[in-house]
Amino acid sequence: MKLKHFAFIALAASFAISCNTADKTGWAPVGDRIMTQWGENLDPSEVLPEYPRPQMVRGEWMNLNGLWEYAITPAEAEPDKMDGNILVPFAVESALSGVGRAVGENEALWYEREFIVPEEWAGQRVQLNFGAVDWKAEVYVDGAFVGEHTGGYAPFSFDVTDMLAKGKKHSLKVKVTDRTDKWFQPRGKQVSQPEGIWYTSVTGIWQTVWMEPVPASHIDSYYAVADIDEGTLAVTVDAALEDGDVVEVVLLADGAPVAKAEGREVTLAVPEMRLWSPSDPYLYDLEIKVLRDGVAVDAVKGYTAMRKISYAADKDGHKRMLLNNEPLFQYGPLDQGWWPDGLYTAPSDEALAFDIEKTKEMGFNMIRKHVKVEPSRWYWHCDRLGMLVWQDMPSIADNSTNVWDNRTYENGTDTPVPDDAKANYYKEWGEIMSAFKVFPCIVTWVPFNEAWGQFDTEEVVKFTRDQDPTRLINYASGGNFVKCSGDILDLHNYPHPEMYLYDKDYINVLGEYGGIGWPVEGHLWQPDRNWGYVQFKSADEVLDTYEKYADMLIDLIDDGFAGAIYTQTTDVEIEVNGLMTYDRKVVKLDIERLSAINRKVIESM
Repeated sequence: MKLKHFAFIALAASFAISCNTADKTGWAPVGDRIMTQWGENLDPSEVLPEYPRPQMVRGEWMNLNGLWEYAITPAEAEPDKMDGNILVPFAVESALSGVGRAVGENEALWYEREFIVPEEWAGQRVQLNFGAVDWKAEVYVDGAFVGEHTGGYAPFSFDVTDMLAKGKKHSLKVKVTDRTDKWFQPRGKQVSQPEGIWYTSVTGIWQTVWMEPVPASHIDSYYAVADIDEGTLAVTVDAALEDGDVVEVVLLADGAPVAKAEGREVTLAVPEMRLWSPSDPYLYDLEIKVLRDGVAVDAVKGYTAMRKISYAADKDGHKRMLLNNEPLFQYGPLDQGWWPDGLYTAPSDEALAFDIEKTKEMGFNMIRKHVKVEPSRWYWHCDRLGMLVWQDMPSIADNSTNVWDNRTYENGTDTPVPDDAKANYYKEWGEIMSAFKVFPCIVTWVPFNEAWGQFDTEEVVKFTRDQDPTRLINYASGGNFVKCSGDILDLHNYPHPEMYLYDKDYINVLGEYGGIGWPVEGHLWQPDRNWGYVQFKSADEVLDTYEKYADMLIDLIDDGFAGAIYTQTTDVEIEVNGLMTYDRKVVKLDIERLSAINRKVIESM
């Protein structure tokens, strides 16, 4: 999809019906930590105004970001009165929320705001959409229970039509509870007591909230799978249809239709196919409609790409990852996706794209999204910019209650995870894959990292494969290693590259290395407390060491490594091993030299 298509999103956002009337005087960032330039210039009346679902765009919608009221109560209590204002969608612990408070495991965070449904939405169904809420959300309209959702990373929606009245001012209330590291819920690097590689907890609404009208007969989602060998695109549409209604799918190249078919499941022949890659991130537009007697009663705009991820052995028997049937060394940074002012939430869409743009400028072709899931717009930026993604499942625990062995097979042990937590893991991992497999940039799923909460590895791999057989599975990045049906054996070693295991049956990668630290004065989360795997005092020292490690990596590529991840994109809290500072105000290394080193690594295979 071309960028001109997505000018529509900005236009839709600028004309989106908004009932946020708060002015700047009701909000200010809290705390004395460093901030990004986008956080410093944030307008609370224009918080993330872009349409949040670029893979499936509708033109009429209401953005509910902005100032809400909030209260923190005991978990089983309701608030007698609200405590003040919170800026949605920033987690309550963050500076940009305007609150900066933690929520305990026995407490509840309440949100409340009012809204009026536009008169022109009459006769349509009204959907209330949440990008993500961490962790359990209970939703009420005018005091009546709408529904609940558990899981901090997947989007969810409710049909609230029957609770609404024309012209009436309605109350929307959300109750959130979040046990963070006090139970086996997926939480990634969030902890109640941050230190080292573990960061501040994130509670509550942390992605855009919005409403939109849809007809009774409407499109819910779609999934497109390219077959570049056959030159076809299979599209499956999930839709609520009335009798006689049909789905129409149109594929467009540069704005011109190139294929069309009717049905919930269609296969389109793609003429003069143009493949997506980091060097040519070409996107096709999709237009999907519900037709009644030839007239569209619902329509969404989406996109897709013709690309294939696979693997094959080279002449020496080393398994190599292939993109579009060609070997490609995948090389990129470990990307935590944290922000000093917004924590899980980037302060603007420009900020969200910034890290990807800089990663591209640095000469990388891939990002490992580490034990976190991003908003949909982040993956769209990767799609349009040409960035491969390895997507982690947010971990459910650390490895303090099991044995982590990342240097041998079968000597690590499972985490003692209770059955209800295992069921929840499958529920959330399934929701994440279902929501984000639509994005072509994702080429690898990573269910476990360094034995953090690792359990029943083969069963989890089979579950992952069942959800999406089109991508690779890096079953245990950094261990524990078992003989299973996954595709990738992933070693971690700090600070320098090392290959201490090799298995001809797997794609062998170096999933983490580096961590070269440099604390840049004036850009530190805690000036008197910082940490890195190794530390230096100047950019030249860091880059010289980076290049030395890159040369070591090139030698190991000859021995069989097919991909590598450098730690990491930015500093995060007290970690100072980023290529950029946590506030994104300093790129620590000379980008031109860094890019040349990285291109040399990628091209060496």
